[in-house]
Amino acid sequence: MQPKIEVGILGATGMVGQQFAKFLQGHPWFEITWLGASDRSAGKFYREATGWRLDGAMPANVAGLRVQECKPDDAPRLMFSSMDASVVTDIEQAFARAGHVVVSNSRNHRMEPDVPLLIPEVNPDHLKIIPLQQRKRGWKGQIATNPNCSTIVLALALAPLKQFGIRRVIATTMQAISGAGYPGVASMDINGNVIPYIGNEEEKMESETQKILGDFAGDSIIPLAAKVSAQCNRVPVVDGHMVAISVELERKPELPEMIAAMSTFSSAPQERKLPSAPPNPIIYLPENDRPQPRRDVERERGMAVFVGRLRKCPVLDFKFMALGHNTIRGAAGAAVLNAELMYSEGLLD
Repeated sequence: MQPKIEVGILGATGMVGQQFAKFLQGHPWFEITWLGASDRSAGKFYREATGWRLDGAMPANVAGLRVQECKPDDAPRLMFSSMDASVVTDIEQAFARAGHVVVSNSRNHRMEPDVPLLIPEVNPDHLKIIPLQQRKRGWKGQIATNPNCSTIVLALALAPLKQFGIRRVIATTMQAISGAGYPGVASMDINGNVIPYIGNEEEKMESETQKILGDFAGDSIIPLAAKVSAQCNRVPVVDGHMVAISVELERKPELPEMIAAMSTFSSAPQERKLPSAPPNPIIYLPENDRPQPRRDVERERGMAVFVGRLRKCPVLDFKFMALGHNTIRGAAGAAVLNAELMYSEGLLD
């Protein structure tokens, strides 16, 4: 057996950092050997620096690691980043300049033209922009990003429909409170309530979806020409972002053809049997009252998107519901799958 690849986590004490620590337990390729966090946590053992917020106990393999400053000095080459957007730009770039491969969950570099915004089942060819990134910036390393937690549900659900020609999309989200981190939304605000605003979320969903579903053109990524409109709401659900989607298509398939396109959709991660890839990235549920966060979001290790209630739309062409786990498929699990794809492409050699 080949030795595992050592990996580090930037922002290891936060909610997504904890999800990285949990998701990477027993990973066949990667092993956590380095944890980075803020100056106030540096020097402490992870068990001392972290208020564990996820289900179950803190993984034993990370509890005794000492938290480091977020500097590239002795960090492993492959780094997962979940740091706060207010500080992450300079830190991620310092690691990339020093030769590290940074797979980021942060928003700061997502929309930069030479940085891939990846969903491995949707746009694996966008990794071809990385050599341009390295030449342009003079980096020995690289940065790749995964989408916003609600965008990934929308874009993955739309990907099988690209063959029919996507013209217009209207998406309305019902987003779980875990997406706001910890402590997140005050209980007096969210209990028995819906908050119809999440800062910058609608803009991210609209622009990121166009980039992800766009085409690689040799030295650039040409965004999808479709118009995308999003409305985002916070709801009193712990995990799971639900998206109500209406879509207009150039070609008008019948409903069974659309269901078949979603149910049989797969791509490079499934072909290469990447460790974190679900066998079916999109699972269509025929029941009238599904998907549901409490019943479905934890299935497939949280890595599949569940789709249901596909029907004709009297305004656009079709409408349906999509659900995904926001801190796994929408955050930590997405970044791990991105790194697996990069490894399979030889980008971690």
